[in-house]
Amino acid sequence: MNEKIKEVLERTPFEPELKEEILKSGRLKKAKAGQTVITPDDEAQEMPLVMSGLLRVMRNDDNGNEVFLYYLEGGETCAMSITCCLEGKRSSFHVVAEEDSELWMMPVSNLDNWITKYPSFRRFVFNSYQTRFDELLHTIDSMVFMNLDERLYNYLLDKKIASGSFEIKKTHQQIANELNTSRVVISRLLKKLEKEDKIEQRRNYIEIL
Repeated sequence: MNEKIKEVLERTPFEPELKEEILKSGRLKKAKAGQTVITPDDEAQEMPLVMSGLLRVMRNDDNGNEVFLYYLEGGETCAMSITCCLEGKRSSFHVVAEEDSELWMMPVSNLDNWITKYPSFRRFVFNSYQTRFDELLHTIDSMVFMNLDERLYNYLLDKKIASGSFEIKKTHQQIANELNTSRVVISRLLKKLEKEDKIEQRRNYIEIL
């Protein structure tokens, strides 16, 4: 398994010494599709680096409603997780494996030292913040400026890009939960997108055309 994390680290601009520290201090965590990786109010002890697979980051309100924020792909980490780790805060979000995933969990105790000691890790953290900030702005723009049918299509396109597949294996209820609306509304809008030849609904998945 060390070979796989070595391959991931080889694609990063990290210094050789930092790569060695990450290898020695981290541990492997596997998550099946649908499995929760981080739950709200978790006390951050480790920061995940995605080795393979795809993670979905969600935000919940006090009533249990949730909204999709962004995806995490191979070689990426969660900016909100970094913040919780560095500030000792409990998480206010949850992360779910969108598909079978492998993560390299890095201990919180090393992060401050790595940010100070290694310029490449400092840039990695700042770039993670910038990427997630841009994606959050994208999410806010879609919620504020787009109609729900546009948000839905945009959501499907984001999923296609993140997973690298034109097949979206989601139920209408799952999509409704992530867009904070009802299943009936999603079903109606998917039929509308299908009539517009943007998608085709198959038996167990939605195909982007």
